Amino acid sequence: MGDPKLARLLEHPAIWRGRSAAKREVLPSGFAALDEQLPGGGWPRSGLIEILIARFGSGELSLLLPVLACLTRATAARWCVWVAPPLMPFAPALNERGIVLDRVAVVGGERPLWAFGQVLSSGACDAALAWARQPPARDLRRLQLAAERGRTLGVLFRPRRAARESSPAVLRLGLEATAAALRITFLKGQGSTHSVVELAHPHQPEDA
Repeated sequence: MGDPKLARLLEHPAIWRGRSAAKREVLPSGFAALDEQLPGGGWPRSGLIEILIARFGSGELSLLLPVLACLTRATAARWCVWVAPPLMPFAPALNERGIVLDRVAVVGGERPLWAFGQVLSSGACDAALAWARQPPARDLRRLQLAAERGRTLGVLFRPRRAARESSPAVLRLGLEATAAALRITFLKGQGSTHSVVELAHPHQPEDA
């Protein structure tokens, strides 16, 4: 490619070039069967993903505990921030699953989406999680760009009905958690090859 400016532009993680796109940096999910289907073989190292569920606090954290444990145990670990969780994290159970509590912070307040955006773009976090029922479309685009800018894995939990809406998130999954399994439906994600993955349900903390 002759134009170096264009070459640099096309390497930006927000640019999608179909099958010729450079692979994103990814984080293993902790579930081999899920990694086989996730674009690039794991969770995106940066960018916004959406997980759509029927009811907040119904097991959604089970899907993320392995990667959160890995991130908080890293030598140069940054923060793992939860913004406006529906239930307060149960510290002993998180510790049991390998999460380093000294790297976890919980943020409340009346403006959770604003706080989520600040956390994502701060550069101080490896991962940030938030829950929102009906975020405006303009806020979703802002959150995606903030996650890329801060090199943060941003996870936004939304109601299942949001599957009918478009989203700038790099990955969208539907999640159904039962006593026996986690059923994941791929709604958006470049390169994913199967629409549904079912995982044996891991042990989960009491607040999940």
